[in-house]
Amino acid sequence: MRILFLGDIVGPPGIVFLKKALRPFVAAEQIDLVIANGENATNGMGMTPAAYRQIREAGVDLVTLGDHVYKKSDIIDVMQKDDRVCKPANLPPDAPGREYVLCQSKDGITVAAFSLLGRTFMRPVDCPYRAADRVLKELEGKAKVIVIDMHAEATGDKYLMGHYVKGRVSAVLGTHTHVPTADEQILPGGTAFISDVGMTGPYDSVLGRRVDRVLSTAVSFIPCAFDVATGDPRLAGAIVEVDPETGKAAAIRRVMLDEAGLAKLLNGSP
Repeated sequence: MRILFLGDIVGPPGIVFLKKALRPFVAAEQIDLVIANGENATNGMGMTPAAYRQIREAGVDLVTLGDHVYKKSDIIDVMQKDDRVCKPANLPPDAPGREYVLCQSKDGITVAAFSLLGRTFMRPVDCPYRAADRVLKELEGKAKVIVIDMHAEATGDKYLMGHYVKGRVSAVLGTHTHVPTADEQILPGGTAFISDVGMTGPYDSVLGRRVDRVLSTAVSFIPCAFDVATGDPRLAGAIVEVDPETGKAAAIRRVMLDEAGLAKLLNGSP
């Protein structure tokens, strides 16, 4: 089976392009299931119920979140009732929301996904390794195909998690830093890995924010609003090929689709 995992959806430009591009891309690439990180979907920080609905209606099957999980507090009710969106599993036990999500692919294969927060240069959270062990124990007998969204600043945190769970999950795919990396690989035991899949949003930006706003503050130290940029929207992520019988990954490929690429796709051009 082929799973498409999309990096952080950033603001309205990310959602608008997702709605235009996802279904044609899924059809062209014969994708069986789509997972996306939605933590930046509303104005670049957090996700409202309306943004969540748009992401799901665009064709995303499972939604993971990161350190901005509760920036829009009205999403909490959705997280407590909807079984397709999850909080990071290593938040404290009292944090609202599910620790993992499950759904079936087009062919009836059950797929599980959950996210974990790194601990380097980020707010203090519970141990991601113990959280991974706990969730994987709970998933025994429920799903063989398991994808971890490793939401972290440091590549070291991501690599360590990949090696900690290799052979026990189908993929460990990095998010949060919004910059796609070129280190995709299959770890021993059949676990696909990449440090960061990039963002789905405006690339004429500084990590999704307006260049002029970020640059002005960096040069002058005068704070201003880091508004979400609008130019050059792209869909970025990775396609992982998994054996549904074993849950082992056979291949991983980085993907990035811009407006020109989408036009070619819609026109049937090679």
